[in-house]
Amino acid sequence: MTDGLCVLRRGEPGFPRLLEEIPDAPGALYIRGRLDPEIPAVAIVGSRRPSPYGIRTAAALARGMAAKGIAVVSGLARGIDGMAHQAALDAGGATWAVLGCGLGQVYPPEHRDLAERIVASGGCLISELPPDAAPLAAHFPRRNRIISGLSMGCVVVEGRLKSGSLITAKLAAEQGREVFAVPGPASSPLSQAPHWLLENGASLLTSAEEVLWKIPGLEDKLAARSRPAAAAPTALPAARRVSQGWSKILESLGSETLTLDELREAVDSDAQPLIQHLVDMELSDLIIALPGRRYARKT
Repeated sequence: MTDGLCVLRRGEPGFPRLLEEIPDAPGALYIRGRLDPEIPAVAIVGSRRPSPYGIRTAAALARGMAAKGIAVVSGLARGIDGMAHQAALDAGGATWAVLGCGLGQVYPPEHRDLAERIVASGGCLISELPPDAAPLAAHFPRRNRIISGLSMGCVVVEGRLKSGSLITAKLAAEQGREVFAVPGPASSPLSQAPHWLLENGASLLTSAEEVLWKIPGLEDKLAARSRPAAAAPTALPAARRVSQGWSKILESLGSETLTLDELREAVDSDAQPLIQHLVDMELSDLIIALPGRRYARKT
Protein backbone atom coordinates (compact mmCIF):
# COMPACT_ATOMS: atom_id res chain seq x y z
CA MET A 1 0.00 0.00 0.00
CA THR A 2 2.98 2.35 0.26
CA ASP A 3 3.78 2.24 -3.47
CA GLY A 4 3.69 5.77 -4.90
CA LEU A 5 3.49 7.39 -1.47
CA CYS A 6 4.79 10.94 -1.16
CA VAL A 7 5.07 13.47 1.66
CA LEU A 8 3.80 17.04 1.21
CA ARG A 9 4.87 19.52 3.91
CA ARG A 10 2.94 22.59 4.97
CA GLY A 11 4.26 25.63 3.14
CA GLU A 12 5.45 23.64 0.13
CA PRO A 13 3.94 24.21 -3.31
CA GLY A 14 0.88 22.01 -3.75
CA PHE A 15 -0.14 21.98 -0.09
CA PRO A 16 -3.88 22.82 -0.09
CA ARG A 17 -4.37 26.48 0.82
CA LEU A 18 -7.68 25.91 2.59
CA LEU A 19 -6.12 23.27 4.84
CA GLU A 20 -3.10 25.46 5.51
CA GLU A 21 -5.42 28.17 6.88
CA ILE A 22 -6.92 26.15 9.75
CA PRO A 23 -5.47 26.81 13.23
CA ASP A 24 -4.17 23.26 13.78
CA ALA A 25 -3.14 22.44 10.22
CA PRO A 26 -1.06 19.27 9.90
CA GLY A 27 2.66 19.79 9.45
CA ALA A 28 2.75 17.29 6.60
CA LEU A 29 0.49 15.01 4.60
CA TYR A 30 1.27 11.52 3.36
CA ILE A 31 -0.43 11.08 -0.01
CA ARG A 32 -1.06 8.22 -2.42
CA GLY A 33 -2.46 9.30 -5.75
CA ARG A 34 -3.08 12.80 -7.02
CA LEU A 35 -4.13 15.67 -4.78
CA ASP A 36 -4.95 18.64 -7.01
CA PRO A 37 -5.26 21.66 -4.67
CA GLU A 38 -6.99 23.70 -7.39
CA ILE A 39 -10.06 21.44 -7.52
CA PRO A 40 -12.82 22.82 -5.27
CA ALA A 41 -13.82 20.16 -2.75
CA VAL A 42 -16.88 19.43 -0.61
CA ALA A 43 -17.04 16.84 2.17
CA ILE A 44 -19.86 14.30 2.54
CA VAL A 45 -19.99 12.45 5.85
CA GLY A 46 -22.56 10.48 7.80
CA SER A 47 -23.58 7.34 9.61
CA ARG A 48 -21.60 4.12 9.40
CA ARG A 49 -24.92 2.26 9.49
CA PRO A 50 -27.13 4.34 7.22
CA SER A 51 -30.69 3.67 6.16
CA PRO A 52 -31.58 2.95 2.51
CA TYR A 53 -32.74 6.58 2.35
CA GLY A 54 -29.33 7.79 3.54
CA ILE A 55 -27.50 5.59 1.05
CA ARG A 56 -29.61 6.83 -1.88
CA THR A 57 -29.26 10.46 -0.81
CA ALA A 58 -25.50 10.33 -0.27
CA ALA A 59 -24.99 8.61 -3.62
CA ALA A 60 -27.13 11.14 -5.50
CA LEU A 61 -25.33 14.09 -3.87
CA ALA A 62 -21.86 12.66 -4.52
CA ARG A 63 -22.66 11.81 -8.13
CA GLY A 64 -24.11 15.25 -8.72
CA MET A 65 -21.15 17.08 -7.18
CA ALA A 66 -18.56 14.93 -8.93
CA ALA A 67 -20.29 15.41 -12.28
CA LYS A 68 -19.99 19.18 -11.79
CA GLY A 69 -16.22 18.96 -11.20
CA ILE A 70 -16.25 19.08 -7.38
CA ALA A 71 -13.91 16.72 -5.53
CA VAL A 72 -15.84 14.66 -2.97
CA VAL A 73 -13.96 14.36 0.34
CA SER A 74 -14.76 11.75 2.98
CA GLY A 75 -13.16 9.35 5.44
CA LEU A 76 -13.36 5.94 3.70
CA ALA A 77 -15.43 4.65 6.61
CA ARG A 78 -18.26 2.16 6.30
CA GLY A 79 -21.65 3.51 5.34
CA ILE A 80 -22.10 7.05 4.02
CA ASP A 81 -18.36 7.71 3.57
CA GLY A 82 -17.81 4.66 1.40
CA MET A 83 -20.96 5.32 -0.62
CA ALA A 84 -19.89 8.92 -1.28
CA HIS A 85 -16.50 7.76 -2.60
CA GLN A 86 -18.06 5.06 -4.79
CA ALA A 87 -20.71 7.35 -6.25
CA ALA A 88 -18.15 10.03 -7.10
CA LEU A 89 -16.06 7.43 -8.91
CA ASP A 90 -19.13 6.12 -10.75
CA ALA A 91 -19.75 9.65 -12.02
CA GLY A 92 -16.19 9.85 -13.34
CA GLY A 93 -15.18 12.46 -10.77
CA ALA A 94 -12.39 12.95 -8.25
CA THR A 95 -12.63 11.82 -4.65
CA TRP A 96 -10.19 12.15 -1.74
CA ALA A 97 -10.19 9.77 1.23
CA VAL A 98 -8.68 10.95 4.52
CA LEU A 99 -7.65 7.99 6.67
CA GLY A 100 -7.42 7.63 10.43
CA CYS A 101 -4.39 5.36 10.08
CA GLY A 102 -1.18 5.27 8.08
CA LEU A 103 -1.26 4.65 4.35
CA GLY A 104 0.60 1.37 4.83
CA GLN A 105 -2.80 -0.15 5.52
CA VAL A 106 -6.46 0.57 4.85
CA TYR A 107 -9.18 0.73 7.45
CA PRO A 108 -11.75 -0.72 7.28
CA PRO A 109 -10.00 -3.62 5.47
CA GLU A 110 -13.03 -4.34 3.25
CA HIS A 111 -12.42 -0.97 1.56
CA ARG A 112 -9.00 -1.93 0.16
CA ASP A 113 -10.40 -2.35 -3.35
CA LEU A 114 -12.23 0.97 -3.07
CA ALA A 115 -9.00 2.67 -1.94
CA GLU A 116 -7.12 1.28 -4.94
CA ARG A 117 -9.90 2.40 -7.26
CA ILE A 118 -9.72 5.93 -5.82
CA VAL A 119 -5.98 6.12 -6.55
CA ALA A 120 -6.30 4.55 -10.01
CA SER A 121 -9.08 6.98 -10.96
CA GLY A 122 -7.05 10.13 -10.29
CA GLY A 123 -8.04 10.75 -6.68
CA CYS A 124 -5.97 10.18 -3.58
CA LEU A 125 -5.60 8.72 -0.11
CA ILE A 126 -4.44 11.18 2.56
CA SER A 127 -3.14 10.83 6.12
CA GLU A 128 -1.10 12.95 8.51
CA LEU A 129 0.08 9.75 10.20
CA PRO A 130 3.23 7.77 9.26
CA PRO A 131 2.60 4.75 7.02
CA ASP A 132 2.74 2.17 9.82
CA ALA A 133 0.31 3.99 12.17
CA ALA A 134 -2.54 1.77 13.36
CA PRO A 135 -6.22 2.80 13.17
CA LEU A 136 -6.51 3.81 16.83
CA ALA A 137 -9.74 5.38 18.11
CA ALA A 138 -7.93 8.62 19.02
CA HIS A 139 -6.82 9.15 15.42
CA PHE A 140 -10.29 9.54 13.93
CA PRO A 141 -11.48 12.76 15.61
CA ARG A 142 -8.16 14.36 14.61
CA ARG A 143 -8.61 13.03 11.08
CA ASN A 144 -11.99 14.80 10.84
CA ARG A 145 -10.44 18.29 10.98
CA ILE A 146 -8.53 17.44 7.77
CA ILE A 147 -11.70 16.27 6.02
CA SER A 148 -13.39 19.61 6.79
CA GLY A 149 -10.20 21.64 6.32
CA LEU A 150 -9.75 20.44 2.74
CA SER A 151 -13.32 21.35 1.84
CA MET A 152 -15.30 24.48 1.05
CA GLY A 153 -18.36 22.91 2.65
CA CYS A 154 -19.37 19.88 4.69
CA VAL A 155 -22.57 17.87 4.13
CA VAL A 156 -23.97 15.59 6.85
CA VAL A 157 -26.22 12.73 5.70
CA GLU A 158 -27.63 10.89 8.72
CA GLY A 159 -26.02 10.44 12.12
CA ARG A 160 -26.77 10.28 15.81
CA LEU A 161 -26.04 13.08 18.26
CA LYS A 162 -22.69 11.58 19.31
CA SER A 163 -21.58 10.59 15.82
CA GLY A 164 -18.26 11.41 14.21
CA SER A 165 -20.10 13.21 11.41
CA LEU A 166 -21.37 15.75 13.93
CA ILE A 167 -17.80 16.29 15.13
CA THR A 168 -16.73 16.93 11.53
CA ALA A 169 -19.57 19.41 11.01
CA LYS A 170 -18.67 21.31 14.20
CA LEU A 171 -15.03 21.48 13.10
CA ALA A 172 -16.14 22.75 9.69
CA ALA A 173 -18.15 25.54 11.33
CA GLU A 174 -15.16 26.50 13.50
CA GLN A 175 -13.00 26.62 10.37
CA GLY A 176 -15.46 28.99 8.67
CA ARG A 177 -16.73 26.41 6.18
CA GLU A 178 -20.32 26.12 4.97
CA VAL A 179 -22.18 23.38 6.86
CA PHE A 180 -25.10 21.52 5.28
CA ALA A 181 -27.52 18.97 6.66
CA VAL A 182 -29.87 16.65 4.81
CA PRO A 183 -33.21 16.36 6.61
CA GLY A 184 -34.52 12.90 7.40
CA PRO A 185 -37.62 11.23 8.84
CA ALA A 186 -38.58 12.73 12.20
CA SER A 187 -38.92 9.27 13.76
CA SER A 188 -35.44 8.07 12.76
CA PRO A 189 -32.57 8.23 15.30
CA LEU A 190 -30.28 8.81 12.31
CA SER A 191 -31.96 12.19 11.78
CA GLN A 192 -30.71 13.46 15.15
CA ALA A 193 -27.41 14.93 13.93
CA PRO A 194 -28.68 16.64 10.75
CA HIS A 195 -31.75 18.03 12.54
CA TRP A 196 -29.61 19.34 15.41
CA LEU A 197 -27.40 21.06 12.83
CA LEU A 198 -30.41 22.60 11.09
CA GLU A 199 -31.64 23.95 14.43
CA ASN A 200 -28.22 25.49 15.03
CA GLY A 201 -27.67 27.33 11.77
CA ALA A 202 -26.69 24.74 9.16
CA SER A 203 -28.11 25.11 5.66
CA LEU A 204 -30.68 22.60 4.48
CA LEU A 205 -29.48 20.63 1.44
CA THR A 206 -31.60 18.49 -0.87
CA SER A 207 -29.63 18.47 -4.14
CA ALA A 208 -26.11 18.79 -5.47
CA GLU A 209 -27.19 21.84 -7.47
CA GLU A 210 -27.78 23.81 -4.26
CA VAL A 211 -24.12 23.76 -3.21
CA LEU A 212 -23.23 25.86 -6.27
CA TRP A 213 -25.10 28.90 -4.98
CA LYS A 214 -24.91 28.20 -1.26
CA ILE A 215 -21.09 28.07 -1.12
CA PRO A 216 -19.66 31.53 -1.94
CA GLY A 217 -17.11 31.42 -4.73
CA LEU A 218 -17.67 27.80 -5.70
CA GLU A 219 -19.21 28.54 -9.09
CA ASP A 220 -16.35 30.94 -9.89
CA LYS A 221 -13.77 28.26 -9.06
CA LEU A 222 -15.52 25.73 -11.27
CA ALA A 223 -15.86 28.24 -14.09
CA ALA A 224 -12.17 29.10 -13.89
CA ARG A 225 -11.27 25.42 -14.36
CA SER A 226 -13.54 24.85 -17.35
CA ARG A 227 -12.43 25.73 -20.84
CA PRO A 228 -14.53 28.43 -22.48
CA ALA A 229 -16.69 27.22 -25.34
CA ALA A 230 -18.52 29.43 -27.82
CA ALA A 231 -22.21 28.65 -28.10
CA ALA A 232 -23.46 27.66 -31.54
CA PRO A 233 -25.72 30.31 -33.11
CA THR A 234 -28.58 27.83 -33.41
CA ALA A 235 -28.25 26.42 -29.88
CA LEU A 236 -31.51 25.85 -28.03
CA PRO A 237 -32.06 27.57 -24.67
CA ALA A 238 -30.60 25.59 -21.75
CA ALA A 239 -33.99 24.70 -20.21
CA ARG A 240 -35.24 23.29 -23.52
CA ARG A 241 -32.04 21.26 -24.06
CA VAL A 242 -32.40 19.66 -20.64
CA SER A 243 -36.09 18.92 -21.20
CA GLN A 244 -35.37 17.39 -24.59
CA GLY A 245 -32.54 15.26 -23.14
CA TRP A 246 -34.76 13.99 -20.35
CA SER A 247 -37.56 13.10 -22.78
CA LYS A 248 -35.22 10.97 -24.91
CA ILE A 249 -33.95 9.12 -21.86
CA LEU A 250 -37.44 8.45 -20.50
CA GLU A 251 -38.61 7.29 -23.93
CA SER A 252 -35.63 4.94 -24.23
CA LEU A 253 -36.15 3.47 -20.76
CA GLY A 254 -39.84 2.74 -21.31
CA SER A 255 -40.65 -0.12 -18.94
CA GLU A 256 -37.14 -1.59 -19.14
CA THR A 257 -33.95 -1.20 -17.11
CA LEU A 258 -30.90 -0.20 -19.12
CA THR A 259 -27.20 0.11 -18.34
CA LEU A 260 -25.32 3.35 -18.85
CA ASP A 261 -23.74 2.00 -22.03
CA GLU A 262 -27.12 0.88 -23.36
CA LEU A 263 -28.56 4.33 -22.66
CA ARG A 264 -25.61 6.01 -24.39
CA GLU A 265 -26.33 4.00 -27.51
CA ALA A 266 -30.09 4.55 -27.28
CA VAL A 267 -29.93 8.34 -26.95
CA ASP A 268 -26.69 8.81 -28.93
CA SER A 269 -24.98 10.82 -26.19
CA ASP A 270 -21.48 11.18 -24.75
CA ALA A 271 -21.06 9.76 -21.26
CA GLN A 272 -20.56 12.99 -19.30
CA PRO A 273 -23.70 14.91 -20.36
CA LEU A 274 -25.73 11.70 -20.07
CA ILE A 275 -24.49 11.11 -16.50
CA GLN A 276 -25.43 14.69 -15.61
CA HIS A 277 -28.95 14.18 -17.00
CA LEU A 278 -29.30 10.93 -15.05
CA VAL A 279 -28.18 12.57 -11.80
CA ASP A 280 -30.62 15.47 -12.25
CA MET A 281 -33.45 13.11 -13.19
CA GLU A 282 -32.81 10.93 -10.14
CA LEU A 283 -32.86 13.99 -7.90
CA SER A 284 -36.13 15.01 -9.61
CA ASP A 285 -37.59 11.60 -8.74
CA LEU A 286 -38.10 10.60 -12.38
CA ILE A 287 -35.74 7.61 -12.47
CA ILE A 288 -34.02 5.28 -10.04
CA ALA A 289 -30.42 4.00 -10.11
CA LEU A 290 -30.13 0.23 -9.63
CA PRO A 291 -27.15 -2.02 -8.85
CA GLY A 292 -24.81 -2.62 -11.78
CA ARG A 293 -25.19 0.98 -13.04
CA ARG A 294 -28.65 0.21 -14.44
CA TYR A 295 -31.47 2.75 -14.58
CA ALA A 296 -35.25 2.51 -14.61
CA ARG A 297 -38.18 4.89 -14.80
CA LYS A 298 -40.10 5.46 -11.61
CA THR A 299 -43.72 4.38 -11.86
